[in-house]
Amino acid sequence: MDTPYATEISIAIPTIQLAARISKHVLASANKGTIEKAEDLSPVTVADFAIQAYLTKVLSSSFPTDSFVGEESAAALRDNPDLLQRVYDVIHECVDEVSSSSNDKNESHAVMAEVVKRGAPESKDQVCELVDRCGDGGKDGLGADSGRTWVFDPIDGTKTFVCGEQYAINVALLEGGKQILSVVACPLLSRKATAPVGNASVFKGDDDEDGEEGCIVYAVRGFGAYVRPLFVGQGSGLTMCASESLKRHADGVTVSGLRSVSCWNTPGSGVDDAHKAATERLGVEFPGSDLLGWVPRWVTLALGLANMTVWVYKRRDRYAKIWDHAGAMLLFEEVGGMITDVDGKEIDLTKGRKLTGNFGFVAAPRSVHHVVLKAVRQTLKEQGKEALLTAA
Repeated sequence: MDTPYATEISIAIPTIQLAARISKHVLASANKGTIEKAEDLSPVTVADFAIQAYLTKVLSSSFPTDSFVGEESAAALRDNPDLLQRVYDVIHECVDEVSSSSNDKNESHAVMAEVVKRGAPESKDQVCELVDRCGDGGKDGLGADSGRTWVFDPIDGTKTFVCGEQYAINVALLEGGKQILSVVACPLLSRKATAPVGNASVFKGDDDEDGEEGCIVYAVRGFGAYVRPLFVGQGSGLTMCASESLKRHADGVTVSGLRSVSCWNTPGSGVDDAHKAATERLGVEFPGSDLLGWVPRWVTLALGLANMTVWVYKRRDRYAKIWDHAGAMLLFEEVGGMITDVDGKEIDLTKGRKLTGNFGFVAAPRSVHHVVLKAVRQTLKEQGKEALLTAA
């Protein structure tokens, strides 16, 4: 991809490959160090902390004037020395594996290995500092004067991750609160996957005749979206291979061509009956692909395994988190998708960590987005949920 962000892409891809190796290392462990966050009781693992620290270390070393936003804070690590030690150790183990297996005679591989080595924290205290550098980011918003900001979700779909099911690692670059670049790794989703995809639809290298494992989907605004294998065969995890340009499959789609991805019948924040009714109102099979994590859903939309999703929160004061959507939404936009909230407003990432300027999501091909939006709003009215259409 020949873009003004070629350097960022060349650094982000090997970085997210090593992050995926960290996730797989933790996934193979019986004890994933899972704890509950104090604020919402959602799970967080060794992998969440380790990947956030690692991503921050590499990208802050490479782009020292940039800012960072991430999901996790280091409070639990400071309170749990054993957990902190595990986080520190898994980063170094994975980085050392790459260092010991790097091919110095291959210049490209050596450059990638050198990028990865930047992520090794110098101390356990630095691990906490790196995690908190993201955990404190974006609290004052990400307006037009905020400059360049990297946004991370180290493990999107932690609940499914701990079960060995679908999850993603999300890396986004914003400039002045606008999506510029997206790189997403889905370690258990093949670029050759067929719809519908579910949380338990796990694809491993052993399942693929070419030895491909997982995928990386990436995009730069205005330059299209691309997909490539995450890994090919066995090795250090720094796989060099060609990328495939994703077709703009959402261009010119009619209502009869709509295919859904959602998160169905899982206790959470959404109004399940409204999602189902609005989708079926359009004559679209529901749920279609069914995934817990938002980032895997955006990837599914980018790959053409689906081309619409709707999400209505149960309360007007429930807001999305920036790390679940920033960058990943760009993947769908670059193949012809349009994304607004339930009120028809553009998604505003300048608000910072929580997207307080928006309520829910409606994503569909640009050609029929207005039809999908109308169906969602009519469904809410018919179900007696008009209060969800008016700001509190």
